[in-house]
Amino acid sequence: MNWLGRVLKEPLLHFLVLAAGLFVLSRFYTATSPAVAPDMIVVSEQRIKSLILGFQRTWQRSPTRQELDGLVEDFIKEEVFYREALAMGLDRDDTLIRRRLRQKLEFVAEELADAVEPTERQLQQFLDEHPDSFRVERRATFSHIYLSRERRGDSLDADARLLLDKLRADRDGSVDPAEQGDPFLLPHFHENLREGEISNLFGQDFGSQLLTFEPDQWSGPVESAYGLHLVLLHEKTEGRVPKLDEVRDAVRRDWYAGRRAASKEEFFRALRDKYKVVVDEPDFTSHDDIPPDSE
Repeated sequence: MNWLGRVLKEPLLHFLVLAAGLFVLSRFYTATSPAVAPDMIVVSEQRIKSLILGFQRTWQRSPTRQELDGLVEDFIKEEVFYREALAMGLDRDDTLIRRRLRQKLEFVAEELADAVEPTERQLQQFLDEHPDSFRVERRATFSHIYLSRERRGDSLDADARLLLDKLRADRDGSVDPAEQGDPFLLPHFHENLREGEISNLFGQDFGSQLLTFEPDQWSGPVESAYGLHLVLLHEKTEGRVPKLDEVRDAVRRDWYAGRRAASKEEFFRALRDKYKVVVDEPDFTSHDDIPPDSE
């Protein structure tokens, strides 16, 4: 019976069952709905409640009787124009309408996908197949001393080496790093920053080089978009792929996004199989804008 349990958990089976259910349901409602004459417009109680609810969502209050009459009249006007436009075939060659109808069918496919609840195994498999999407970035806590290229000019590199030797030789802590270097807009101490945050502040090369240094010793100089920096790496945390429990909501969200895309494609393929598609080859011999042959 294990094979039966595995089959029942397959998303494709869920999709087919839901699609069949939707088809049967639509046929049921079509068969059981009361016949309405083509020239009759019925504004049902349910429709009126829907109009009231839409008004409440927009204006945060219920409509007055006069406003409700206006909503009903506007619905009737919309319905009249809609039916007449369909009767005149105005929907057939309108790109916007075609796209809107396509979107509505795609929404049906997405709703089918959303009705399927992922299992633990499926979420773990999704995480295993897309580890980089959920990887925890490397982090670093560090201090730095800034040396300005504009202020120091040609002596910048020599000043950086001299200051680095001074900091490394300071065994008793008599040198205050905050009093060294040049004025800088950013703080001299940064705690537990992600690698991406470091790169945004100082540049990608700065962040990559910083995380290669040994902790608890002054290193550098490291170049940023601003100038040179001497850095003291206090602590670093390596990146890793988190466990499912740490990123369950994110994995579940991305799983649904992927399932919706797959569901729309499956839905389209099932519908496309109903048609025989013929694509005529255009005759470009009489035109100057003949497209080049694809290689």
